[in-house]
Amino acid sequence: MNRIVAPSVSAVATSQRITRLRLWHVPLTSHTAYYMADGKTCDTVETVVIALDTDAGLTGWGEVCPIPHYLPAYARGVAPALQELAPVILGGDPVGAEALMAKADAFLPGHVYAKSALDIALWDITGQVAGLPVHALMGGRRQETLPLYHSITCVEPDEMARIAREAQDQGITQFQAKLGASGDWQTDVERLAKVREAVGSGPLVYGDWNCGATTLDAIRVGRGAANLDVMLEAPCATLEDCARVQSATGLPMKMDELAHDTASMLHAHRLGIMDAVALKLSKFGGLSATRRARDLCLHLGAKMCVECTWGSDIVTAAALHLGAATAPSRVLNVCDLSGYVGPRLAPNAPTRAAGRIAPPDGPGLGIVVDEARLGAPDLILD
Repeated sequence: MNRIVAPSVSAVATSQRITRLRLWHVPLTSHTAYYMADGKTCDTVETVVIALDTDAGLTGWGEVCPIPHYLPAYARGVAPALQELAPVILGGDPVGAEALMAKADAFLPGHVYAKSALDIALWDITGQVAGLPVHALMGGRRQETLPLYHSITCVEPDEMARIAREAQDQGITQFQAKLGASGDWQTDVERLAKVREAVGSGPLVYGDWNCGATTLDAIRVGRGAANLDVMLEAPCATLEDCARVQSATGLPMKMDELAHDTASMLHAHRLGIMDAVALKLSKFGGLSATRRARDLCLHLGAKMCVECTWGSDIVTAAALHLGAATAPSRVLNVCDLSGYVGPRLAPNAPTRAAGRIAPPDGPGLGIVVDEARLGAPDLILD
């Protein structure tokens, strides 16, 4: 009997070992200063870029960019966490990210934002070894391009309307209006009204407080905007207070900061406040953990925004791969984070076109990082 034996890449895969980790701190400057509720601002924010080098000559890239005062994460906390994890990382097998991440979780519990960059880099290497883009390893490409939303900084209502019209002219059909920066609920109602008037009926408009509102102010805004066909996002600092707002206004609600693991997502779902949810890679700890959150959303029925907190081309590419491997009917939108900031770190990275964006096609993350833009590493572990 003649037998046909399929070629195996196992020998190549198992021979990979991580020999070096390099890390950079890179300032990213927003094209427009970005204002949110409760005094949060994004102007220039530091992103952390890492590179994992292997003994086979491959390099995997990862990135995490915490916004100050936003989540329990800060950029200068990444390097110490990865230094602590050096015994796990160096000499580890990078192929099959979840195996090494399980060792990292056992060695150093928590610190998920720092691990997020590590996990992304492991998926990049795994895809390169397999000769496949990450989305093929995440379940296969479900859509060629993904819908984008445009996030509108919390400034004067007329200026927010102008920004919305400009984005709509570029093909955007979903608009997130930041609320709460001025501290009065009437202006927030005006913001939502002006953005809705600017884009017309049909497009999705939602107001986001980033957990910075009181229940009283959020309820007054929701009731004042009840005739505008809008969604509310993350109004208050607890899930229970968000549920009070939803109950009092009857408006659909999107979760973000407060939905960060399986337990919090299940809690939000039980409270009836997870019509949509932002799956941000750094909240969960990278692609591996966010994929599990994605699968839970598929079970619970929530629509998803697949993105990260902030960042440039590396983390944007990672999120796009996961979004592309998700059922189109369940992807609310994605975000071209790198389109809001400079410098661009990978010249061949995706950009928005007609309100949508496509994931890279090459192996792994499918992007080529310009190391000249990074300069000398701030940390080398070998």
